[in-house]
Order: sequence, then C-alpha cells, then structure tokens
Amino acid sequence: MIQYQQEIRRLVRLALPILLAQVAQTAVTLVDTIMAGRYSAIDLAAISVASSFWLPIVLTSQGIIMALTPIVAQLNGAQKKEKIPDAVAQGLWLTLLVFIPAGLLLYTSPLLLHLMDVSSVMAEKTTGYLHAMLLGLPAYLYYQVLRNYAEGLSHTIPGMCIGFAALLLNIPLNYLLIYGVWGLPELGGVGCGFASAAVMWFMAIAMTVYVLKSPSYQEYRLFRHFIGWHTESILRIFKLGAPIAMALFCEVTLFTVVALLLAPLGPEIVASHQVALNYSSLIFMLPLSLGYAVTIRVGHSMGEQQPQQAKVAVFSGLIVGLSMTVITATLTILLRHWIATQYTEEPFVITLAAHLIIFAAIYQFSDTVQAISSGALRGFKDTRVIFLITLFAYWLIGVPAGILLGLTDWITPRMGPQGFWIGIIIGLTTAATLLAFRLRKTLRKTLAVYTI
Repeated sequence: MIQYQQEIRRLVRLALPILLAQVAQTAVTLVDTIMAGRYSAIDLAAISVASSFWLPIVLTSQGIIMALTPIVAQLNGAQKKEKIPDAVAQGLWLTLLVFIPAGLLLYTSPLLLHLMDVSSVMAEKTTGYLHAMLLGLPAYLYYQVLRNYAEGLSHTIPGMCIGFAALLLNIPLNYLLIYGVWGLPELGGVGCGFASAAVMWFMAIAMTVYVLKSPSYQEYRLFRHFIGWHTESILRIFKLGAPIAMALFCEVTLFTVVALLLAPLGPEIVASHQVALNYSSLIFMLPLSLGYAVTIRVGHSMGEQQPQQAKVAVFSGLIVGLSMTVITATLTILLRHWIATQYTEEPFVITLAAHLIIFAAIYQFSDTVQAISSGALRGFKDTRVIFLITLFAYWLIGVPAGILLGLTDWITPRMGPQGFWIGIIIGLTTAATLLAFRLRKTLRKTLAVYTI
C-alpha cells in the first residue's frame, strides 16, 4: 500500500505540470479564436477552417517525436546518461524529415478550399493564416524535442512555465498584429498566425536556454559537440513514434469526419455536437496528462530493470485516473445545462448539447482507460499495437456504428447526433478494452522475462 501511495504522489507531481502545459497550449488556439472573432465573423470562420488543417498535421508530426520521451526515460533509469545527448540529436535530425512533408502539406492544404463552398475572401484569410503558422512549424517541432527530452528526465515543470509564458506573450502580439498598432500592418485573423509563429520561436529559444543553463542538465552536455546523422537511431525513433502519430491522426480525424457527416442535419445540430465535443476535449486533458506521466514512470522503471515498479505505476495511474473520472463524470451530468449555456444562448442548441454532454460523461471512463493504457504501452515501447487497435476500434467499429445509428433506420429509427455519440462510445470502449488486454499481456510477459 505504501508503494502505491508513493507512486501516486510521483504521478500527480509529474502529471499536474503536464496538464497545465496542455491547458496553456490549448488556450493559445482559444485566444486566437476569440480575438479574431471580435475583429470579424469571417476572420473567426477562417481560423476555424484553418485549424481543421493545422491540427491533424501538427499533431501527427508531434506524435512521431513523442517517442523520445520513453527512450530518454529508459536511458535515464538505466543510468546510461551518456547516450541521452545522442538520442536527442537523432530526434532533432528526425524533425527535419518530419518537417519536409508536414510543411508541404501545410503549404498546399489551402488548395482544398477551392473544392469547398468557401468565399474568396475567407479562402484568402485561411491561406494567409496557415502560411503564417508554417513559419513557426520548425520551431514548434524543435521545441517538442527538447520538451520530450526534459519530460523523459521527469522534468515536467519547464514545459508548463514556458507554455504559460507563451500564452501571455500571444495575447499582446495578437492585438498588435490583428489591429495594426504602432505602425504594424492591420492583418486581422492572419495576424494571429504570425503571432502564434513568433510565440513558437519564443518557446524554442526559451527551452534551449533552459536546458543549456539549468544545473540539472549540465551532466548531459547537450549541444556541446556536433552529433551527426545515425540512420539506425533515427529509424528506431521513427518506428516507435510513427504508430503514436497514426493513432493521434485516427483520433483527430474521427471527430472531424463525424462533424462533416452531421453537417447536412443543420447548423444547430452541428453547433450542439461542437459544444459537447469541445467540453469533452477539455476534460480529456486530465487522463491524457496522466497517461504522459505513466509513460515517464514506466519508461524509467524499465530502464532500472524494475518491472514490478512499472506495474505499480500502471495500476496507480488507473486508480488516480478512474477516481478523477468518477468526480468529473458526476459533475458533468449534474452541471450539463450550465455547461451548455457557457457556449451559446440558443435554447435548442443548449437543450441538445446538454443531452449530448451526458454521452460525453459516459465515455470519460473508456477515455481514461485507453489514455492510461496507451501511455503505459508507450513506456514499454510497445507502440505499434496502439495504432492498430485505434484504427480498428475507431474506424471499423465506432464510425460505422455511428452511421448506422445516426443516419439509417436499419437498427433503430435514425437517432441523429445521439447515434454518432453512441458510436463514439462503442469505439472508445472497444479501444479501451483491447488496449487494457494488450497492456495486461505486456505486463505478464515483461514480469516473466525478468523473473527467469
């Protein structure tokens, strides 16, 4: 029992700064949306459309780099600290490979606007915002490498501090560039893109200064000498990170596709879905942050060749996660109408959104199990199965179930958005169950190897 109490305290200390860093990162996009919306409705719409291109590309790229966290954690736990600078250097080389296709996709994605019913003014603003964000993409990927390096060493506070500093910097930069203050050009919503790009460079520089100057990092001697390209090391990181990236892509595009399938049902239906989805995304930050902390603790324990401690980390994560979920799900159901009113004043949208939020409360349990199980499997470097399970559960189970229940009368009278949310619950529950079984198998296999 004492062992679990100690592990729970470690996980909470790791997870809380990660959570706050995630909140700060999400708040930057929220601030862009709010400030552009106050400038004009068309600028708000342009940023919303641009985000649907930006997020899948950047999250997929980020997912590949996330493999660095368990690698550094295991090297640190194994006391092979002399190998950590090489791992980080290969992670930086990998960002060059990642940036090329990601940058091309980001640059050319506005061409798809010509296939959509989008006005020329809105298409121009969307393109301008995306191309401005492209200027910050290399800095953002570089920052993620250094952040994963720090978190692999169980240092999660730097990312939190830099994330909030970036948020505070983003607000005045947005104002200056949106409205053209102090002789700067009045760029409207496009100005948010340039402000965000500048903030990304600030984050990259701030994290570089921190890891070079902080006493905690001096023994690793990062950037003290040139480390060249090692193909085998880069492939090792890529093979570990690519399944993580594809799993993130499957999850992000799942909700995008659901929104597109609901579009013919009317703007009020889509708005209600968006309210419930936005709220559930905010709540998901809790188990997501805990999952990252479990990755760090499992990776460190395996580096120390202590699989029993890794098992304690996994079950401690599930205990904390499910305990939090009981609280958040209960509050979500009790406060669902109030939550909906924070997004809109439309009575029909509030009523439907409050109903959909009940489904969001239900799937919090599955979301917690799958987030923590995925985090643990990343710590064990067992990532390929995460992608396969996510692809199967979301796209072969969840989406077809949502279409059958929401848009057809084959099983029940068509249920509209409720049917899609039931499909999401079915998909998430399938993913959580399969990931939990895989984690159980991995734990048993690991414990057996180390007890021989």
